[in-house]
Amino acid sequence: MIIIFIASLILFAFLYMVSRNKYDEFIEPLDEKEFKIKKIMPIGFWVMDKINYRYASKYDRNLLNKTAELNGGVYAHYYLRVHWANKITFELMLLMFLLFINGAMGKTDMELIIFSLLVMAVVAYALDKDLENKVSKRRLSMQIDFPDFLNTLTLLINAGMTVSGAWTRIVTDTKKSTPLYSELRNVMLEISNGKSEIGAYEEFAKRCRLPEVTKFVAVITQNLKKGNSELVDILKYQSKECWELRKHAAKRLGEEASSKALFPMMLMFFAVVLVVVTPAIAGLIGSV
Repeated sequence: MIIIFIASLILFAFLYMVSRNKYDEFIEPLDEKEFKIKKIMPIGFWVMDKINYRYASKYDRNLLNKTAELNGGVYAHYYLRVHWANKITFELMLLMFLLFINGAMGKTDMELIIFSLLVMAVVAYALDKDLENKVSKRRLSMQIDFPDFLNTLTLLINAGMTVSGAWTRIVTDTKKSTPLYSELRNVMLEISNGKSEIGAYEEFAKRCRLPEVTKFVAVITQNLKKGNSELVDILKYQSKECWELRKHAAKRLGEEASSKALFPMMLMFFAVVLVVVTPAIAGLIGSV
């Protein structure tokens, strides 16, 4: 097994040498805080290219939907490739480590091999789960911010401003850089670059993928197409609904925070029990 480990180490070094200068344009834009192994990720890109992977399976389409939601449709395929490269590189590094553990034990143990395969499967699942968690956090953040935006927009429209004018006013006056406000700025950028209002709003709804945003966009696009004297009343009603959804989202955040705090509290409880019980057990053993 040690020989296999050394061979795998040489193979890993070879993969890095043949790939390190070929994917600079893919690696450079990535955030090193998000992609911890950014510098050796060319290995993953090279492997995927050599096996001529098509990124066309049902699994890939599911991943593509997530990357499109997080990074926009234009960059969705790029981040799909990044996700795969990151995963492949992680798996190869993990494989080397597991081979080293097997080699250190001096023998091939079937149980250890099965355990190693399970660890690799768990890591692959965890990387996909992390992507899914990012999507969930993004949606939750947008769900919390949207009622404020909709309420302000409704007030400005009621004061006589157009939808685009009110939208621009909110984006200009707000310094937030949360997912929702980033998307709101993208809408105004698209319109200023010549895209139709209706098209920009519809793309906004597709990127957000929230039912309340889709419903809101349907109302304002209908107003732009045919006019609607009751637009403000409808938006006021939707604003109330969104505030209720925000309350539920805040409650869910509180429940998640409570569940995260449960584990440290259990550790503290066991530590206290240990401190209390240890002297008693020591005294009992001493008396015996």
